[in-house]
Amino acid sequence: MPSLNVTFTEEEMEGVRAAAAAEGKSLKQYMHDLGVREMQRKRFVAGAASWADRLRAEFDEAFPDEIPPSQRAGGVNAA
Repeated sequence: MPSLNVTFTEEEMEGVRAAAAAEGKSLKQYMHDLGVREMQRKRFVAGAASWADRLRAEFDEAFPDEIPPSQRAGGVNAA
């Protein structure tokens, strides 16, 4: 099975150990789960963006007066 050696500073390692302990996991299990969670998060975000893109025309038709945040005066902070 593939494995990976990762180098941390002492300060970084202290933080990683604390995070693993807070989740009640070994350091090895915590680092494994962290990588898997990030991969799943990226898949979820890509899927959600794809879903939104597919429904955008339908939403725009149903709510013609809704102005996307990026097109509002003041940009995305206008809301």
